[in-house]
Amino acid sequence: MAQESTFNTKSVAIIGAGPAGCICARTLLDFGIIPTIFEKGQPLRTILPTGGGRCNISHAQYDFKELAKNYPRGEKFLYSVFSRFGVAHTVEFFEKIGIQTYTQSDNRIFPTSNSSAEVRQKLLNAITKAKIIKEEVISVNKLDNCYKIQTNKSSYAFDIVVIATGGHANFNIIKGIEIIEPTQSLVGLVTEEDFSNLAGASIKNVIYKNLTGDILFTHKGVSGPLIYKISSLKARDSMPYDLTLQLANLKNLQESLNDNPHKEIKNQLGKYVPKAVAQYILNNLGIDLQTPAHKINGKMRDLIIDKLENFKITIKAKVPDGEVVTAGGIDLKEINSKTMEAKKFPNLIFCGEILDIDGFCGGFNLQNCWSTGYIAAKTISEKFT
Repeated sequence: MAQESTFNTKSVAIIGAGPAGCICARTLLDFGIIPTIFEKGQPLRTILPTGGGRCNISHAQYDFKELAKNYPRGEKFLYSVFSRFGVAHTVEFFEKIGIQTYTQSDNRIFPTSNSSAEVRQKLLNAITKAKIIKEEVISVNKLDNCYKIQTNKSSYAFDIVVIATGGHANFNIIKGIEIIEPTQSLVGLVTEEDFSNLAGASIKNVIYKNLTGDILFTHKGVSGPLIYKISSLKARDSMPYDLTLQLANLKNLQESLNDNPHKEIKNQLGKYVPKAVAQYILNNLGIDLQTPAHKINGKMRDLIIDKLENFKITIKAKVPDGEVVTAGGIDLKEINSKTMEAKKFPNLIFCGEILDIDGFCGGFNLQNCWSTGYIAAKTISEKFT
């Protein structure tokens, strides 16, 4: 039988020592409950690359409904979750375990150390009283009065089980729960167009519909913050599909051409977009790069403006090795948003990215883990009273 809590005979297992599993464990310890954690790999290894190695802990949006708008899947479900454990609670939690934070101008929240390794270590230090079993969980089966956990080495029985295995695997360790087929989200996109000559060129403040952000041209297509958002919103769209991007606002181009009649057109466009992109546009339109501005007639000007303000590309695939987050997982219809408990299985609780919840870049996916992990622990604590 698993290790018991400090004040009750109920036993608690957490499967997965990622961000959600670890905050759940720490919160249980705060309630006086000692959980057993199953983790086949290194605990919290997935947090190390987040935020470019700086760990983008969260995003400074303190209105829970506005915060939830940053999740293409899970917005309404998260209302209840974020209203009970939001960004302010997350910052407070990390301060309690010795991690001070700061907020960038783009509202992303980071530790003052700018170190994912420090966040990992201090969070692990905060759960040292929990028991960790380094075995791979193969299945979880409900028995009459408990859950049987089968690993690659042994079997265990627990009263309450939390599944926090992340968005990449182990969706089917328990039967009878509906799964939304996982697919890539927050990835670079492969285009029909060949942008290899533009690889490395980036443009700021590109507009797609009501979104604005930076893009980066790559050997395979396009990437960057705006593209990640688009890939998230269109995660389940059939390919190929077309995108129209506004690369630049050229309302001053006419005036610039008139004021500088002898300057080459490639240099004039270089004021608005990288020169490599300007050259690509002009070559695509069959306009000589060295054409002086005064020789660019009205029709040619309209073509240039249209090309840059309505830059059309065709997406044919996702970059296969670029996945950061998955869309898909446990169908939210299966879960009580107030408790994170499975509706069909009492005392079986889910939290983190295993759920069909995914957010944009900027700390939103970790916030999902912190919030749902906390709610999971709070639910368990109430079962002990």
